[in-house]
Amino acid sequence: MTTLTLGASYRRLWSATLLSNLGDGIRAAAFPLLAVTLTRDPVLIAAVAVATQLPGLLLGLPAGSLADRFDRRRIVVAADAVRLVVLLGLVGLIAGGGTTMGILLAVVFVSGATDVVRNTAASTFVPSLVALDQLDRANGRLVVAEIAGNEFVGPPLGGYLFGVALVLPFAVNGGTLAIAVALVVSIPATLTSAATGPRPTRQQSQIRVGLHWLRQHRSFWPVPATSAALAMTDSAWFTLLVLYLEEVLHLSSAWYGILLAVGAVGGLGGGILAATLTRRVGAKSTTLICLVLAALGQLALGTTSSVVATTAVLGTSSMAFAIWTVQARTIIQRAVPSALLGRVISVNRVIITAGSLLGAGLGGVVASHLGLHAPFLLGLPVLVVAGVLVAASRTAFAAVRPLSEG
Repeated sequence: MTTLTLGASYRRLWSATLLSNLGDGIRAAAFPLLAVTLTRDPVLIAAVAVATQLPGLLLGLPAGSLADRFDRRRIVVAADAVRLVVLLGLVGLIAGGGTTMGILLAVVFVSGATDVVRNTAASTFVPSLVALDQLDRANGRLVVAEIAGNEFVGPPLGGYLFGVALVLPFAVNGGTLAIAVALVVSIPATLTSAATGPRPTRQQSQIRVGLHWLRQHRSFWPVPATSAALAMTDSAWFTLLVLYLEEVLHLSSAWYGILLAVGAVGGLGGGILAATLTRRVGAKSTTLICLVLAALGQLALGTTSSVVATTAVLGTSSMAFAIWTVQARTIIQRAVPSALLGRVISVNRVIITAGSLLGAGLGGVVASHLGLHAPFLLGLPVLVVAGVLVAASRTAFAAVRPLSEG
């Protein structure tokens, strides 16, 4: 996919995003594999996943405040540089045989924390790098880069590299980060600085200003509500997919990787199609399409035991989530003042993380009491409520209209 029409600075951001997310995908596979070499305690193995997700909840809002207060390019560079140093330290410890679970969990947490800070600041770059009418295309291509690196290429590459040598995935990740830092540094600082203007000096006050903007603009609430609904319902069943495949579909574990790849392809397709779809039918209709696709997928998996249906749902649900991700970013970037952009983006990210964690927990509880079909049906009323909110909204999606409306 070419990014030539969006300018040299955008191409650098896109390339840095691809490399950074490729490293994320490599680590996503390598961290659990490294943990298994250090311990067989299920609690400690699960702690790796917790340490990965926790920074999104703890640091999501402060990350948005930082992006609105300081030079955004320097934040991205600093976050990637810290992660690079931590990974190089881990490489040295692995090579010297000094790795422990405590050290690994600390590295996982720091990696997740810097990822939150970096991605929040980087999301605020786009409006200053491309024309307003190109935001949807720019965001779509960034989502494609994120999915390609984080889900499609990174995890299998990380697993392969780990099989060659324990240290190799982390060394390769360090290399991708170094190049990503150089690319971001080459973007002109005047294009990525935080918006000027008076701001509260205290971090807590900074965060309150962003939340106050959201409280004052209730017509905007369908956007984070849709994010929460899709994240929660998707996580409620996706975290149990491996059990669903084995106990309901009676498939071997090899199918899990195949279906994850199908989901990644669906996500790539969603990122590619998002701008075109929104321009043709409008933001509200596109959002309703995403919610309907998600609801139909939940219904299909909750009422059938079909391999074909499961494969189709993995592709379409990932596509719907990717389309919504592109659209949500575009709406926020167009509707929110630049000085508040980082904080509102961070609120949406925190909502997605919280929704995912809540959905995973509820899905596990419901499945343990009502069976593996139940978590799919659990999401239907949530998606219906979100659809009603979207359909009733008159202004939240007005910033992105179909071409026929100019």
